[in-house]
Amino acid sequence: MLHVDQILAVTSAAPATLAAGGEAAPPPFTVARVLTETRLDSWLTLGLVLAAGLYLYGVHRLRLRGDRWPVIRTVSFLGPGLGGIALVTLTGLGAYDTALLSVHMVQHMVLSMIAPIFLALGAPVTLALRTLPVRPRKRLLAIVHSRIARIYSFPLVAFTIFVVNPFALYFTDLYEFTLRHEWAHELVHAHFIATGCVFFWPLLGLDPLPGRWPYPARALLMVLSVPFHTVLGLTIMQSTTLFGGDWYPSLNLSWSDPWEDQVVAGGVLWAGGEFVSVTMLAVLVVQWIKQSEREARRLDRELDRQEARQKAAEASA
Repeated sequence: MLHVDQILAVTSAAPATLAAGGEAAPPPFTVARVLTETRLDSWLTLGLVLAAGLYLYGVHRLRLRGDRWPVIRTVSFLGPGLGGIALVTLTGLGAYDTALLSVHMVQHMVLSMIAPIFLALGAPVTLALRTLPVRPRKRLLAIVHSRIARIYSFPLVAFTIFVVNPFALYFTDLYEFTLRHEWAHELVHAHFIATGCVFFWPLLGLDPLPGRWPYPARALLMVLSVPFHTVLGLTIMQSTTLFGGDWYPSLNLSWSDPWEDQVVAGGVLWAGGEFVSVTMLAVLVVQWIKQSEREARRLDRELDRQEARQKAAEASA
């Protein structure tokens, strides 16, 4: 059953109204609500539908002219990529993202790490370059190779943005501001996605990007990102200050303790971050091995051609 949940209206209201106005508090968070409650009034809904439609249209055009497109790329882009974003923003998880810090951290993990990884593995830029007409294709190539793209896709710049942003958000008053203003909260969602894409696209993506590092350097950068989640998660778990100021206590949720929920949130970020980082390091190693095998086959073919030319020259002599 799909319907717009009234929980959203409750959890996005001002805390003072919730505390003093006598409005009903949101019901306890359960798995059933994640599966049954859906909100379709977000700008993100239109964006996800549009992105999925354009991607599928590109795949369809390739097939019409007899070209192949790997199924795994389509599954990655539409499934864990766009589907992951929809799961944490349009379902019941999105309805509770301002009521529970732990739910917000699950969103953080999916939007900034899991979804961008699979969006990159879907290679949408490559698909666009193979299907667009000449003039739009040239414009896209100009954007990909522009100075701004070179700066933001440079691995050290992307790594710095990826690491610094969560500390700037959670350890300042900015996070409380995003809780009190829905437009700012939606902007944070978009920021998470953009930050993850900037970091993972040069490391794991299949699209042509300028200045891409060799695989050993990429693997080293991925390893360096692992301790960051441990530090951030443990800091949140051990913090003596509630994140979001008085927002969570003023919700007066009888079924949730803000302090305990903050410990859970830190644990989610710690364990989830390490798991995703190690898994993606394994993916990077697999890509590295496959690239080495392709290079070895290319060298073998070149040696075979050279040997054939040498034999032909000897025969003619």
